[in-house]
Amino acid sequence: MSSHDAPSAPDTDTTTASPAPRASSATESGCVAPESPFRSGRTVRDTVTQFVLPLVVRIERAAPPARTDALETAARAVLRMLSDERSLGDGAWAQAVRDWEDARIRKVVRRARGAEWRRAEALPGITVTGKSAEVRVFPPVPLDGWPKDLARLQVSGTDLDDPEPPADADGTAPVLWLNPGVEMSAGKAMAQAGHGAQLAWWQLPDEERTAWREAGFPLSVRTADPAHWDELTSSGVPVVRDAGFTEIAPGSCTVVADHPALHRRR
Repeated sequence: MSSHDAPSAPDTDTTTASPAPRASSATESGCVAPESPFRSGRTVRDTVTQFVLPLVVRIERAAPPARTDALETAARAVLRMLSDERSLGDGAWAQAVRDWEDARIRKVVRRARGAEWRRAEALPGITVTGKSAEVRVFPPVPLDGWPKDLARLQVSGTDLDDPEPPADADGTAPVLWLNPGVEMSAGKAMAQAGHGAQLAWWQLPDEERTAWREAGFPLSVRTADPAHWDELTSSGVPVVRDAGFTEIAPGSCTVVADHPALHRRR
């Protein structure tokens, strides 16, 4: 997610490779992680038309969402888009999703309130509601071809807080662990949580995908303890490494997608 105000040229988080992680390697940030689609470095994916997955978070002045709930809702929104029948086979969004996945996989989080939110809701997409957060995800669009009502929305201003510390994560459900050593704005972290959810989705076998979807995509987003983070990044589960376009250094490990079913497969 970009930290720039100008909506016409967003810098985004990206992916550059196939879904399956390979052997472990050291990243530029010093963490060790499986080879990940979410990394820096020019590849053949940069030579094709670039698409972006837009996400819009509703932030009303009088009632902004809690940060953790916004992150979790954004992650579920990405999963809802990936699993929606319109994104599969001959569905209405399927070609756009394929084009997006063939290029750099970009996600951009923008904010809206009032009439802006109502205009965004009128566009084709999926609204996902959390405890306090509302996030609408839209089918991928060309990087330079945003719908007018989305292009005018601001990227900055998504700094959110948790009114109270989130409860401990449920270890029986998927947890997207954030790197405790990397500071990110809420919008940036929402995009990264979406990346983590997408990596987990790609790695799951069909039966586990179905079970997760039918359960409503339960998940938690939490910041890991430093010692736990070191264990997570070397545990073999998917790790997001940022391309470094905004906020943080290229190659930084940002999220570990800790889905119980992925442990059972190893």
